[in-house]
Amino acid sequence: MKSVSMSGSLRENVGKKDAKAQRANGLIPCVIYGGKEQLQFVVEEEQFRHLLFTPEVKYVELEVDGKKFEAVVQATQWHPITDHLLHVDFLEVTEGKFVTIGIPIKITGISPGVLRGGKMVKKMRKITVKGLLKDIPEEIIVDISNLDINDIIKVGDLAIPNLTFIENPGTIIVNIASTRNVVEAH
Repeated sequence: MKSVSMSGSLRENVGKKDAKAQRANGLIPCVIYGGKEQLQFVVEEEQFRHLLFTPEVKYVELEVDGKKFEAVVQATQWHPITDHLLHVDFLEVTEGKFVTIGIPIKITGISPGVLRGGKMVKKMRKITVKGLLKDIPEEIIVDISNLDINDIIKVGDLAIPNLTFIENPGTIIVNIASTRNVVEAH
């Protein structure tokens, strides 16, 4: 999994007025928890561009006042009207600690059902998995080269070592739907 480096500084005051003042200065209030200590800090808004505004899943190498942390984004808060970032929660990742995270799905292969006129329908963009940070891939590859018309691939059909799928095993990831233009096999 790719990483993004970020640096922040501790917040001196905590509260609504201080958070509003920090945002006016282009800083985003953040918190990191899950480790030995919980820290309240601020990060420049520009640093989130490569972390949040991308389809890739990344972990963060975070430096706050000389202390280094590895973390994943646990939650984000956005302004309901302007869509500006308001707050970010980070979960510290330590050695041997399991992480639950959504991984993007990448479809590969050419389906015989699509070649005969069927339509590929992708039902999921991400799959939630649980595992150690070192075992989590950048993407989950789903091969559709064996799918004919009306065939499906479900979460339960996937197997990745050292990962547990949080989604229901019966949830459909991709299917090849029948259309009016289907050519019958002879």
